[in-house]
Amino acid sequence: MRLTTKGRFAVTAMIDLALRSHSGPVALAAISARQQISLSYLEQLFGKLRRHELVESTRGPGGGYSLGRKAEDITVADIIVAVDEPIDATGCGGKEGCMGEDTGKCMTHDLWASLNQKMIEYLDSITLKKLVDEQIAKGVSVEEAPVKRAISSVPVVKPIKVTAPNSVFALGGALTK
Repeated sequence: MRLTTKGRFAVTAMIDLALRSHSGPVALAAISARQQISLSYLEQLFGKLRRHELVESTRGPGGGYSLGRKAEDITVADIIVAVDEPIDATGCGGKEGCMGEDTGKCMTHDLWASLNQKMIEYLDSITLKKLVDEQIAKGVSVEEAPVKRAISSVPVVKPIKVTAPNSVFALGGALTK
């Protein structure tokens, strides 16, 4: 059994979001660039995370995503379940029909079902805050969000005061003086 890309990407994106959400909503494009995850794929994942109320979205300029709950209240299991990631080591998807409908479960079904339970318990014991704290302890740099300035980041240029005549008549008057 192996955790697929969907679950790994969702957890990675949530860690990235939690690291940066203290300065306001985080754009998915920024997470996409930092984590090298397709923006359209992140949009799909975050739609599912939003429906499970793990993240909140803000529209408009300066918009993006922020955590829907405190990082200490979100577990890895919450994230995995939200993106529909199956946590199942059994060959039958937990339906006990490993050997076919008539013969029932295989000899190792209970072993794999027990492993499933242990994995869920383990993932439910790890909070997003713990993962964020581990990243900070490893020295992951979290850049500060740039200061937002009105609509344009280009400085306003003061208009030049023109003292030249503005018409042919004014020019003629200026020359005769």
